[in-house]
Amino acid sequence: MKLYNSVGPNPQVVRTFMAERGIACETVEVDLMGGANRSGPYLATNPAGQLPALELDDGGVVTEITAICEYLDETQPGASLIGETPEERAQTRRWTRWVDLNIVEPMANGFRFSEGIELFRGRTRCLPEAAEGLKACAQDKLAWLDGQLADRDYIAGDRFTLADIVLYSFLTFGERVGQPLDRNLKNVSEWYDRIGQRESVKA
Repeated sequence: MKLYNSVGPNPQVVRTFMAERGIACETVEVDLMGGANRSGPYLATNPAGQLPALELDDGGVVTEITAICEYLDETQPGASLIGETPEERAQTRRWTRWVDLNIVEPMANGFRFSEGIELFRGRTRCLPEAAEGLKACAQDKLAWLDGQLADRDYIAGDRFTLADIVLYSFLTFGERVGQPLDRNLKNVSEWYDRIGQRESVKA
């Protein structure tokens, strides 16, 4: 397998997942800031121009971070980060989707439409007038999640899962781009600091 990697929270999710699962493969660095993901060679691999992408041994390509992580989880030996039973998998997928829709997307678009607009202008439709509202939406959902974490250790319950990796990777990104974690959210803050001690998040 071959992982097309770059800077940014999406590749970080896959790198953390792989490190946590003990999975290694060839890595190809793509210059995202220089626009290499929008040029011919990479577009032949992923026509959407997004990173990361996982090229399989047979030449097939898997894109989208959740799909990549699920593929790796199902095909590589070791303890699953999705779940060993249908119920565990359902809960992981439920919470991963919730995190993605309610926190990751508004946070990322809030960045794209404000601090990151010069990078994304011309590549995608940017709505600068929506930026502050999107950032506020992400914070609202983090405040709701704070209550949910009052009686459990991880996003999906008592197991460290893909949902934790996705949220941690994007909250760390937010810290760097003007959307810091509100430390008044005590349960989310405790969770964030605890996840930050895992060796895999340094991948």
